[in-house]
Amino acid sequence: MTRILVAGGAGYIGSHTAKALRQSGFEPVTIDNLVTGNRWAVRFGPFLEGSIANGSLVQNAIRQFDVKAAILFAAHAYVGESTSDPAKYYRNNIGASIEFLDGLMAAGVRTLVFSSSCSIYGVQSAAPIGEDSLKNPLSPYAETKLFLENVLAWYERAYGLRSVCLRYFNAAGCDQAMEVGEWHDPETHLIPLTIAAALGGAPLRVFGDDYPTPDGMAIRDYIHVTDLADAHVRALEYLLAGAGSAQFNCGTGAGHSVRQVIDMVEKVSGRKVPFHMAPRRVGDAPVLVADASRAGETLGWQPRHSSLETICETAWRWYSAGGPRIAR
Repeated sequence: MTRILVAGGAGYIGSHTAKALRQSGFEPVTIDNLVTGNRWAVRFGPFLEGSIANGSLVQNAIRQFDVKAAILFAAHAYVGESTSDPAKYYRNNIGASIEFLDGLMAAGVRTLVFSSSCSIYGVQSAAPIGEDSLKNPLSPYAETKLFLENVLAWYERAYGLRSVCLRYFNAAGCDQAMEVGEWHDPETHLIPLTIAAALGGAPLRVFGDDYPTPDGMAIRDYIHVTDLADAHVRALEYLLAGAGSAQFNCGTGAGHSVRQVIDMVEKVSGRKVPFHMAPRRVGDAPVLVADASRAGETLGWQPRHSSLETICETAWRWYSAGGPRIAR
């Protein structure tokens, strides 16, 4: 069984990808310091607790388990926090990640899938957004993702480290078998917050209803986390077959407004979602939708679980049944 080092495999997307790796005949070896990850989410292979910046840990893991490739998820990922504490983001998302890359290469691994983000595009004047669209990061978080993509390009040229950068749009939903799911503290994602409001939590805050969209609310491209996990497996297989570095958007090409998300959560839950309006947030685009055709053409990847109903239904089942209590 080919072993893959999964940095940040105790997190939301990382744990779902670890499951997809196992189902595809790989063995995931997770490294995570559990600062934001969850120990209960590591269920599909060996676990090593520690920082990706610990070169000895990374190299020993590669040699102990005969690791052939790596996936890098480990990063701080709160856009708002990155603007108030940029040093935290540059130190971890860039500094620690470079230490991780150097650890990989010191142990002979030169194949990597990188968890990037659509945030590197910023506000665009046209949709859908393709991989060659203008890069205009609007937060330190987004800048760290674009910077690491540039680091990887130079590392390939200088050291032969081949990589695939997957630029996610809005990851959402939960594993349909309920073995893992989404669980953040604090939670900032729309669908979990909408479900929390339906379950009796604080009313949902909706930022802006005066956008130039059909219902006045912002539109985003939601991609089921299981489909994202599949994209990582396909990107890994692409690299292991000897292909060169590449960048791919991961989205559906279809957008849904905040109002449509609220309506769908009400449909799948049978409950009302209380919400109140708040002013627009600076930097929020009216519409962010992916052109993911390159991933389809090159990787053979197609979202199969990403209807808004499937996304909201799987998330509702996970949260309404207690989330991590299911996994434990």
